[in-house]
Amino acid sequence: MRVLQFLCALLLAFAGVVISACEQSVPAPSSMGSAPITVREVESPAGRSSREPKLFAAADGQLILSWLEKIAGNRYALRFSTRSGNVWTEPRTVAEGSNWFVNWADFPSVIKLPDGALVAHWLVKSGSSTYAYDVNIACSSDEGRTWESPVVPHRDGTQTEHGFVSLLSWTSGRAAAVWLDGRKFKSQENARLDGAQVINAHHGHDSATNEMTLRFAAIGADGKLSEEAELDARVCDCCQTAAVLTPEGAIVVYRNRSNEEVRDISIVRYRDGRWTEPQPVHRDGWQISGCPVNGPALATEGRRVAVAWFTQAQERPQVKVIFSEDAGATFGQPIEMASDSTLGRVDVAMLADGSALVSWMEGTAQSAIIKVRRVRPDGSCDEPFTIAETSAARTSGFPRMARIGEEVLAHV
Repeated sequence: MRVLQFLCALLLAFAGVVISACEQSVPAPSSMGSAPITVREVESPAGRSSREPKLFAAADGQLILSWLEKIAGNRYALRFSTRSGNVWTEPRTVAEGSNWFVNWADFPSVIKLPDGALVAHWLVKSGSSTYAYDVNIACSSDEGRTWESPVVPHRDGTQTEHGFVSLLSWTSGRAAAVWLDGRKFKSQENARLDGAQVINAHHGHDSATNEMTLRFAAIGADGKLSEEAELDARVCDCCQTAAVLTPEGAIVVYRNRSNEEVRDISIVRYRDGRWTEPQPVHRDGWQISGCPVNGPALATEGRRVAVAWFTQAQERPQVKVIFSEDAGATFGQPIEMASDSTLGRVDVAMLADGSALVSWMEGTAQSAIIKVRRVRPDGSCDEPFTIAETSAARTSGFPRMARIGEEVLAHV
C-alpha cells in the first residue's frame, strides 16, 4: 500500500482519496480472501479556503461533496459538487451568510432524495450567546441551481444550541432531520467547545431542565413540518449523530448520557410508524463529566448494519465497530479497530461483500495520521493502512467516507 500525504493550506483545504476494492487491484496486506484494496489520490473540487467536508452517496450512483468556503471576513458559503464516474461538476452555492455558526465539529450537509431533489442544512446564529444557533434546511428541485427559502425544523424559539444534524430521505417524497436540541437549557453563557471536552458548567447538575435532547422532524417540499418527536430526553451535548435507512426503516445512532454521566452509544429505530425506545449499541461504561466531541458513524448494506465509535472507558482509548444482521434490532460483539494512540473521529463505509471500512485518526498533539482498516462481521480484520498525514488540531476536522459502487472516497 502507498502512504499518501496531502498538502493543506492552513489545514483548512482538503484532498480526496479513492479506496477501491476490485480484482485488478494490487493486494493490501492480509487481504484474507476479500477483494484486495488499492488507494489513489484524486483532486478535490473545493477551494483552498474550504473546510468541514461532508460526503453523501446518492441512490443513483452520484457522490455529493459539500463544504463551507470562506468568502470574506466572517462571511461563509455552503457549496457542493457532484461526482459521476471520475468527473466533478462545477461547484454550486446553496446559501451564504455572515451570521452563520461555523464550527470544526458541527458541519453542514447536502443530500439527494430518490426523486432527485436536493436537501441542504446549515447553521445560523440565533442570539449573542456563542452557542445560540438554529438549523436551517432548504430544498432544490433543479439540481441546486436555485433553492427554496430555508425552514427551521425546531419550533421552540429558544436561543440555544441546535445542531449536529443528520439528514435522510423520508416517505412521500419528504426529507427528515435528526438533531441535538438544547431547548431545555436555561442559559448557555458558560458553555465552551474547546476541542477536548465540553465542560458541563451550563448543565447545572442540580437542575433536570439543563439537558440536551435528540429530536426528529419530517420536512415536506412545501416546507411544512410533520411527525415532530423527541427521540431521547437526555443525550451527550456535542457528539455527531448518524442516521441511515434500512429495508425495515430508519435507524439513528448517537452518544447518550445517563444520570451517572455514562456516555455510551445508543440507537433508536423507526418501526411500524413509531420510534423505539433508546437502546445501547454496546455498554462500554465510559463515565466522563464532559462531552468528548466524538460521535459515532453508521453504514448499511441491506439489513446488515455497521456502527463505529470511539470510547475511552477504563482510561483506554479505543475505536470499535459492531455489526447487526437484522437492521439494528440486535448486535453482535464489538470488534476493536485501534487503541492507545487513537483520537477517534471515526467513519465507516460498508462494502458490497458485507465487510466494512473503518477510518479514524491517531497521533499526538503535534501530528496525526488517518488510518483505514477493513473488518468483517466474523471479527477478522486486515492490517490497518495510512491514507493521509494531518494535524490533531480542531482545524483538521473529521475525515469523511462514502461508497459508490466498488469505490470508497475519503476526504481528509
